[in-house]
Amino acid sequence: MLRLAAPLALAELGWMAMGLADAVMVGRLPDSALAIGAVSVGSALFYGFGIFGLGLLVGLDSLVSQAFGAGDKHEAHRIFSSGLVIAVTGSPLLMLCVFAVSPALGWIGVHGDVRDLAGTFVNVLVWSLPPLMLYSALRRYLQGLHVVKPVTIALVTANLVNIAGNWLLIYGHWGFPALGIRGSALATVAARVYMCAILAWAVWQHDKSAFLHMRSDMLHVRRILALSLPAAIQIGLEVGVFNAATALAGTLDPISLAAHAIALNAASLTYMVPLGISSAAAVMVGREVGAGDLPAARRAGWTALWIGIAFEVLSAAAFFLLPRTISSAYTNDDKVIAFSVTLLAIAALFQLFDGLQVIATGALRGIGDTRTAMLYNLVGYWVIGLPLGCWLCYRLHWGAVGLWAGLCLALILIGTGLLAVWNRRSTG
Repeated sequence: MLRLAAPLALAELGWMAMGLADAVMVGRLPDSALAIGAVSVGSALFYGFGIFGLGLLVGLDSLVSQAFGAGDKHEAHRIFSSGLVIAVTGSPLLMLCVFAVSPALGWIGVHGDVRDLAGTFVNVLVWSLPPLMLYSALRRYLQGLHVVKPVTIALVTANLVNIAGNWLLIYGHWGFPALGIRGSALATVAARVYMCAILAWAVWQHDKSAFLHMRSDMLHVRRILALSLPAAIQIGLEVGVFNAATALAGTLDPISLAAHAIALNAASLTYMVPLGISSAAAVMVGREVGAGDLPAARRAGWTALWIGIAFEVLSAAAFFLLPRTISSAYTNDDKVIAFSVTLLAIAALFQLFDGLQVIATGALRGIGDTRTAMLYNLVGYWVIGLPLGCWLCYRLHWGAVGLWAGLCLALILIGTGLLAVWNRRSTG
């Protein structure tokens, strides 16, 4: 599990590091709070649809690993080809959705300066969606093969591309124009094109026949979507609720929005490790299910959960003990730092449950269950957590603290619930 999970966790950290680099580097612009807030709101709008698109391919690694576990390489190739079809056809539709929903920032009352800058950012960032979707299909296939090193290499080196692009295009070094946050978005687009190219080369190196014998059909497209669509909805519900919280924070003062963005960025960074472990759990559980060894599948799932618990205890301790150090990495604004400390304390409370819910979701996906996590996310976030957070924020005037308190309760409920479901389903 560690041999598979560690590179995937590093890859997820590399993925998140792009957003971290963007936030830190735009945070050094003259109006730090405005720049951080605009990038946060623009990213929230983009990822609301982008993550849903990536979710449409999330079942690919489970199906590929089951096919290889059963010794059927031709089936794995058909699944891969069908995943590429979903990526190519889904990208333009999702891009149109991003453009169509952008005006909603004004409707919900996001501050004018933040809204204008966020729109500038997302109108460039949206062009990274096609390479991102293709990258996801290529990555899921490699994970199904247990070939994960290229995924890590691609994301680590793509961060270097992104940081270099930020340095050149945000501030205008070496004769490049100083484009501010628009330059940050352009750097991200370039980095994602690079990631896609690296993984295409990796698939060619490890399994040329995957490209030479491409055969997609509606049967396999439907199989992928049958497993992935509930997962995509689940991911959309989870990411969407935090994006909604970001949009709602945008109706508050710029200090609250910037502090929310910093705390969410830090919590998202630690979330990447259990997310990588979740992918490993889905692959290993799926391979054991394909081989017909259900006790081994249960052991794989619980191994992933215990690794995740150990990590989340450490991340919670970091948020409790080093909140000012973490906040200072993003901004020099003392007011933003002070408020970020409060939100990071709340983030520390839900770290364990956040890890449990995402790893249990991966383990359940390995046995072919993606609907349960979708339902738990729907009820936990959208029926309980977000309404409570809004009530605390606006009616009791807790502000951003109220939003985070509601989300914290939702994560506790979802994490404990999905853990109980995995324990029951894996023994059946």
